[in-house]
Amino acid sequence: MDRVSGAHGHVPVMAYRIRELLAPAILADSDGPAVHVDATLGAGGHAEVMLTSFPELRLIGVDRDASALDIARERLSHFGDRVTLVQARYDEIPEALDSLGLSEITTALFDLGVSSMQLDRAERGFAYAVDAPLDMRMNADDPLTAAEILNTYSHGEIARVLSEYGEERFAGRIASAIVREREREPFTTSGRLVELLYASIPAAARRTGGHPAKRTFQALRIEVNDELGSLRRAIPAAAEALSVGGRIAVMSYQSLEDRIVKREFAERLRSTSPPGLPVELPGTEPEFRAVTRGAELASPEEVEQNPRSAPVRVRVVERTRRRSQA
Repeated sequence: MDRVSGAHGHVPVMAYRIRELLAPAILADSDGPAVHVDATLGAGGHAEVMLTSFPELRLIGVDRDASALDIARERLSHFGDRVTLVQARYDEIPEALDSLGLSEITTALFDLGVSSMQLDRAERGFAYAVDAPLDMRMNADDPLTAAEILNTYSHGEIARVLSEYGEERFAGRIASAIVREREREPFTTSGRLVELLYASIPAAARRTGGHPAKRTFQALRIEVNDELGSLRRAIPAAAEALSVGGRIAVMSYQSLEDRIVKREFAERLRSTSPPGLPVELPGTEPEFRAVTRGAELASPEEVEQNPRSAPVRVRVVERTRRRSQA
């Protein structure tokens, strides 16, 4: 099987399976070059596979992280004007397409969460394994940082963030410790927060469920970047832009993301006929169909080669009609 190089800081997860899932839409597009939106471009690994596999494909690469765009720009430079890069959040796809004079797209890919490239750069503050500034912004121009959350949010707000976005069962206890410790000295680096988490979470709980800082760091990152709010807005926006026969693929790495994706897709797979009728009323058929049965996982072979693929859940839908066709 062909392999994806990690020379640009990461190995893209399930790259060739994503290509396979999106290929029917791209190959069936007869209205000119197919347009693929990589809504979470990162270092451009998935984009490189798609551009190489489909020589006529036009790619719109979207990322809020300027440093990621710089890396992808260099990586994809040999594809010339087939590539357009846009610094934006993925829920800003309609504005990005409008600025480019595009009304429809053929395919879209969302590879959610923090990228390997961001995790591997200590100064970004995403990783709990090294002491670094408590930043966690995917776009360095955004105003909110993890340090500001820890130093200014109320006890209740901190507990809510940790419970809702980190599913942390000791959220209240951790929030109390944060409020108490910030009175002594504001939080600035991750090392002190990790020490606090070790002290706040009971020893018995620390022995299961991975690193005790994992859930808190996930929660802070999601809050800093409004990741779940952006996702709730992004999927409808991409779905609306999709041409008939087009496909959307979403790769989720934790349950909060996957629940949103599952719910948004389910809304579009449902008939709008009143329940109990013997047949569907004209124009009430679903506008989309499921391509994957539930969520696909990475193969055991890929997980062995690329451990970061272990939690991924892939869901794909295809547009079958538009409401105007009713």
